Amino acid sequence: MPNAHILVVDDEPDIRELVGEILEDEGYTVSTAPDGESARASFANDKPDLVLLDIWMPDIDGISLLKEWSEVDALKCPVVMMSGHGTLETAVEATRLGAHDFVQKPLSLAKLLATVKSALDAHTPAAGDKQARQRISHSEPLGNSPPMQLLVQKAEQAARHDSPVLLLGEAGSGRETMAAFIHKTSGVDGQLVIFDHIQASG
Repeated sequence: MPNAHILVVDDEPDIRELVGEILEDEGYTVSTAPDGESARASFANDKPDLVLLDIWMPDIDGISLLKEWSEVDALKCPVVMMSGHGTLETAVEATRLGAHDFVQKPLSLAKLLATVKSALDAHTPAAGDKQARQRISHSEPLGNSPPMQLLVQKAEQAARHDSPVLLLGEAGSGRETMAAFIHKTSGVDGQLVIFDHIQASG
């Protein structure tokens, strides 16, 4: 997307400056925010085409900010999460809330630029619609970060076995998303049946 406006949110000045310069060299318009409060204002006022959002910040963490935008249906652009301490749980939660991808620090600039291009290319007006995001989220996992790649690998292994699959996790952790992905990958005919809210006896 030529002349796309990208908002870079990170509490580390060196990262903001470096990422901003790289993106501007690629022809993007860039604005930056050093914390969650500034990001909230820039997101509302500037209407960026993409947000690069750090997870760990001193005032409002990136996941909380992403959740806030998601709950008020304000995600009209793709969001790519950034973190030096990424975990599988964090990646799943970010994806569930609508993040396009998850990149780890230290940043590979080539990987970052590829992710930015992918996010912008994949974004359509329908992607800002909440129902469209829900349809996508229930078809297959999103994101190419190492934690998500590991999760997909485990799901593909489960899909190769002709046996029931039990997925454990808290409400909203992405169990239905993974169940749909495993069912689709397995190639098994028939409707997907999900038993939820099962409580152990005793």
